[in-house]
Amino acid sequence: MNSIYLDHAATTPVHPEVLEAMLPYYEEAFGNPSSTHRFGRAAKTAVNGSRDFIARSIGCSPAQLIFTSGGTESNNMAIFGVVQASKRHNEKQKKHILTTRIEHHAILHPCNWLEDLGFEITYLSVDPTGLINIKDVEAAIRQDTVLISVMYGNNEVGTLQPIEQIGQLARSLRIPFHVDAVQALGKTPLDLSQLPVDLMSFSAHKINGPKGIGALYVSKTIQLDPLLFGGAQERKKRAGTENVAAIVGFAKAVEISVPNVETVQLITEELRQCMISTFIDELGSAGFIVNGHESKRLPHILNISFPGVSTESLLMNLDLEGIAAASGSACTSGSLEVSHVLQAMELPEDVLSSAVRFSFGMGNSKEQIAEAARKTATIVKRIRML
Repeated sequence: MNSIYLDHAATTPVHPEVLEAMLPYYEEAFGNPSSTHRFGRAAKTAVNGSRDFIARSIGCSPAQLIFTSGGTESNNMAIFGVVQASKRHNEKQKKHILTTRIEHHAILHPCNWLEDLGFEITYLSVDPTGLINIKDVEAAIRQDTVLISVMYGNNEVGTLQPIEQIGQLARSLRIPFHVDAVQALGKTPLDLSQLPVDLMSFSAHKINGPKGIGALYVSKTIQLDPLLFGGAQERKKRAGTENVAAIVGFAKAVEISVPNVETVQLITEELRQCMISTFIDELGSAGFIVNGHESKRLPHILNISFPGVSTESLLMNLDLEGIAAASGSACTSGSLEVSHVLQAMELPEDVLSSAVRFSFGMGNSKEQIAEAARKTATIVKRIRML
């Protein structure tokens, strides 16, 4: 059986060139970047060079980029770092955070924790396409708002948010603005020299880089306290010996993906349309529902509901056919809970309970996508006949 991997929004295969770039830092150049001997200096040079390259690629200064263990740590650092800095530097701490109901749990769970400590969190609603309204953002801002956090592109339905408008509003009121761009990096153009954003989270394993490495962009105007203590690494913002090989791999993945973002968009959009067209041929246009915004979206994510077919049954049958898909966020898909994103979009129950996310990337072809869609349609028709 030939396996077809359609869960690139969860994680991606490591690009061969990324692996090749990483290997020397496990074998020959294995020194600790904090050591002063030549092994340490070689590692430090690799870290600094990687930081310089990634920073140039996304339009920021190397001094504004902090390496982390991934998107979750970057998000936590943004939230808790801003909150703690505000507490230390202001006589009266601001205790209001503004976010959305469709954020990744790496945002929602820290906010839940802060609520237990007495913070007030406003979770903005979205429309049925997953889009927030800029007027709702403006109406929800308070004098004690310490942070606004809105993801760039949703990891479950792909909907893109009006980041530039939100950023301009936040900047006019001098409120720090954080953006989770984990799914957006390498999939849509990003230029931090132009975007009115103060903090932005990234992760390497979404762009064919290694797991366990990410970054947080922090504007020079933002006061940010560290989460980890015990060393002077990352300009005293993130203690701990740097993951040199992974950092090098991250930079290589950025080198491969970011300059080619338009090509990636074209290819993944073709794959997405191929799947939709095949479903129309096999099930008819009324046989499935596409969730998310029609045009304001990431090209590599396709969330589809098949009313009358439970998500769990469909995913189990797809797995038996060698097709890897997901019910939503990889951090919760193992439990097969109903997606909080789709619930926030207030979709009908039969749409909620039958949704599957297909996501495309390196290694996928139109032939694969058409085959996966045909097999999916066969399973759907069989289950509906039961």
